[in-house]
Amino acid sequence: MASGQERILRRRIRSIDATKKITRAMELIAASRIVRAQARVRAARPYSDKVTAVIANLASAGGEADHPLLREPAEVSKVAYVVIAADRGLCGGYNNNVLRATERAIAADAAEGRDYELVLSGRKALGYFRFRNFRIAAGFEGFSDQPSYADAQQVAVAATELFENGCQRVMLAYTQFHSMGNQSVAIVPFMPLDAGEFDDADDTAGSAGGPEGGYEFEPEPAAILERLLPRYAEARLYSALLEASASEHAARQRAMKAATDNAEELKTNLTRVMNRARQDAITTEIMEIVGGAEALAQTAGGEVDLLSDTIEARTADLFRGR
Repeated sequence: MASGQERILRRRIRSIDATKKITRAMELIAASRIVRAQARVRAARPYSDKVTAVIANLASAGGEADHPLLREPAEVSKVAYVVIAADRGLCGGYNNNVLRATERAIAADAAEGRDYELVLSGRKALGYFRFRNFRIAAGFEGFSDQPSYADAQQVAVAATELFENGCQRVMLAYTQFHSMGNQSVAIVPFMPLDAGEFDDADDTAGSAGGPEGGYEFEPEPAAILERLLPRYAEARLYSALLEASASEHAARQRAMKAATDNAEELKTNLTRVMNRARQDAITTEIMEIVGGAEALAQTAGGEVDLLSDTIEARTADLFRGR
């Protein structure tokens, strides 16, 4: 009969085996979602590029509008942070990296006498900053896996309201997706929009070769620019949400793979310990039987052969696990 330690080890091995099946399934699901997330990032890029090119053409045509999104502040006393995290965990350090980077940025602003506001995307970000009693202006959740353009519009509206009502600068904190194995936290300026990006887009379009067409604008370029700048901000935020989603799936795939590998290693180690414990129990019982047989053999005389047969049968049963 198996010892108490062997039974405990068997239960642990079964539990680890069940956990390994779950982590393996989550790894495969995350790997399949990365492909779709990358496709969405690539599909959204042409729209963002085209909006940038149109704004560059408007600016070159004299559409220099005095829009709040283009107005550089003379002094920065309050900074708003748009933080993009995940709704779920089990993705390694993905959430902690961006949340702690934001917390450090807020502390650096506080050291320079600047106040802050927070616009949070993701249940983990809401829980993290709410638990630490940070001031939260707006929070959104439920779409970190598959963000839509409508979700980006909601977040952009909240950030724009803060920018137009007391915050001189809005920063965007998210995880940039470079490749399957490389993602990095970025805290980049979001508002006011960088006019240099439009100049770069105009230079890129002009250096692409081929004829350049002339544009006639109706209504005036300034009026069109007034309408397009909020769309440009939404497109940038949507792109950040898509990159963060791809980064989340990549981080979860790596974390689940590491968990699966660790479960397999732990199962192997526990199996080795269980076999050793079982072998020790078998050896101990055999020694007890042999010791008892020797003691009886000294007093039983002719019954030695019967005892030997009993020992052999019991030893066979022990090695068969009975």
